[in-house]
Amino acid sequence: MSDAIVSIRDLALGFDQGGTRHEVLRHLDLDVPRGEFLAIVGSSGVGKSTLLRVLMGLSPPSAGRVEIRPSRKAERTAALVFQDARLLPWRRVTANVAFGLERLNLSGAERRDRALQALARVGLREHGGRWPHQLSGGQRQRVALARALCVKPELLLMDEPFSALDAPTREGLQDEVVRIWRDQGVTVLFVTHDIDEAVYLADRVIALGGKPGEVRSSLPIDVERPRRRGDPRLQVLAEKIKRDLSAEAASREDWSI
Repeated sequence: MSDAIVSIRDLALGFDQGGTRHEVLRHLDLDVPRGEFLAIVGSSGVGKSTLLRVLMGLSPPSAGRVEIRPSRKAERTAALVFQDARLLPWRRVTANVAFGLERLNLSGAERRDRALQALARVGLREHGGRWPHQLSGGQRQRVALARALCVKPELLLMDEPFSALDAPTREGLQDEVVRIWRDQGVTVLFVTHDIDEAVYLADRVIALGGKPGEVRSSLPIDVERPRRRGDPRLQVLAEKIKRDLSAEAASREDWSI
């Protein structure tokens, strides 16, 4: 696709452990249009998080082609938000957010201003002087999101960032991410095990399945925004994805008997 910011062709990734070869991903083809909010779902161990690590350059593929096409004005191609916030406990909040700017040719004042702007986007500007241990779990995840936004990525990768949070906090952060995606114009790849979360957030949901993992389905979420939780149209789409993944799991169990 000419407008794709991410293009993956015949991706495979495996590793050797204890004399045994483990294949995580194989024959994976995927295009992500610029500006899309894409959710990736699938069972544990199917390779969802591994795919994000490949896109960040943290895990080299065994075969295939991975191409990311940032615009010429891009300051940073991609940033990754993990399931846990991974804040540095010896740095205050503002310094944590500014961490990714330290290799750029910016003054200390410029880094601080950028960090405070990013904190303002997630509603935590007044918390910049606090230590990580003084924040709630939801606030720490907001800081992690601000740290990713601070480097102005074109591609925002999110690896189950809200799975450890309570429902009200999780829902608030879901809406926050949608607002940031809309306002900042970034492309989002959002990995989650929660299919209801995926259909609420995304323009399209990719289901990975199999061992090694492959793309099993690609489902557009043609429900206008802003969306409403509990919308029957979202529920129908979520049930379809759940049935597809359940059928595959049952098929694998039958095969293994």
